[in-house]
Amino acid sequence: MSGKLIIVAGPTASGKSALALGIARAFDGTIINADSMQVYRDLRILTARPDDAALAAAPHRLDGILDGAELCSAARWAALAHGEIAAAHRAGRLPIVVGGTGLYLRTLLQGIAAVPEIPDAMREAARARHREVGGEAFRVELARLDPAAAGRLPAGDSQRLVRAYEVVAATGRTLGDWQRAGAQDVPRYDSRQFVLLPPRDALYAACDGRLQGMIAAGALDEVAALIARGLSPDLPICKAVGVPELVRHLAGELDLATATAAAQQATRNYAKRQFTWFRRQLADAEILDTQLSHSLHASVCQKIRDWT
Repeated sequence: MSGKLIIVAGPTASGKSALALGIARAFDGTIINADSMQVYRDLRILTARPDDAALAAAPHRLDGILDGAELCSAARWAALAHGEIAAAHRAGRLPIVVGGTGLYLRTLLQGIAAVPEIPDAMREAARARHREVGGEAFRVELARLDPAAAGRLPAGDSQRLVRAYEVVAATGRTLGDWQRAGAQDVPRYDSRQFVLLPPRDALYAACDGRLQGMIAAGALDEVAALIARGLSPDLPICKAVGVPELVRHLAGELDLATATAAAQQATRNYAKRQFTWFRRQLADAEILDTQLSHSLHASVCQKIRDWT
């Protein structure tokens, strides 16, 4: 298995985690998380982090490793993932990267521009300014420094607006300039990539059912604990799918049924964006356009055996 890498990707609720776990059990694999919300310790239920049974079935890495107050860039995650892949190889295990964060996977395989680390003070100043003036006014201010980014990004995309602003403010070069300068060298792997894209009606039904199950399992208590921490609403964990809607319920703005329906819609919208991204962007992947089943699992495992 030396140098080999399996990637299992797909939208939320597609069944990719179950497929990856089956592969790990069949091939002595180590599962490496590639979900940008599952890296945080907060919201284990609402972010669908592996449960105790999954953790007992196979080694898992990069799940729940960061506090919600931290930021995890794609570059930071990729550096950690490369380390875990190397550790799996040294242990004679098959590394299996699984997740739905497309930028993480692309960065792992292709690298990312070597943007210098932005000072914490600059990052907080940019976030504070965004909170002070709002998205549209902030985008106008960004346009004076980085017209291309301001023209490309919608006013509601606070995370990327702030990122573009902090980079140009701290370095004097736009994020686009850094990206055009090219990526750092990255390790190259002999990889097999599988993208699970079940029929959309089945996927959306799975999204709805899983969100309902999360609430029954205690997701509201998780969100209440997150609110109690008093974290900045601009942090990624505070924007995790389903959080804004459940926050509104806990604040008394929405009844539970309305909040649940809104969170389900947000989850379906997110799954749709992921579906489109993976269909178009992960060019070397094999598309599995059906629901996860025993026969699909067996077929994937046979392909891995033939490949290894």
